[in-house]
Amino acid sequence: QVQLVESGGGLVQAGGSLRLSCAASDRTFSNYAMAWFRQAPGKERELVTKINRSGDTTYYADSVKGRFTISRDNAKNTVYLQMNSLIPEDTAVYYCAVLVTVYTNSPINWGQGTQVTVSS
Repeated sequence: QVQLVESGGGLVQAGGSLRLSCAASDRTFSNYAMAWFRQAPGKERELVTKINRSGDTTYYADSVKGRFTISRDNAKNTVYLQMNSLIPEDTAVYYCAVLVTVYTNSPINWGQGTQVTVSS
């Protein structure tokens, strides 16, 4: 299984930006679509965004469209989540995940999560 390690979370004021990274353990990374999910306290985990293997197809939840950007660098086995114009409602633990294809929302593997806290 591909092992995933997220980084880049932290505390930021509303209106600020953060960039999350998710590094995969091996070269099979480019064989998979990737996604970012998040889980806020007391809420279910939700899909935020996903990207296909080559990086030319993406999907965003309505709540983050125009503010978040997913990208990937297959040479570095890394997927990124650029988060701009953050709002307190974005506060959550963010998880990267491996998808067999971009047409599914069911991950086959998860990272450990990274906390993002947006203060008002």
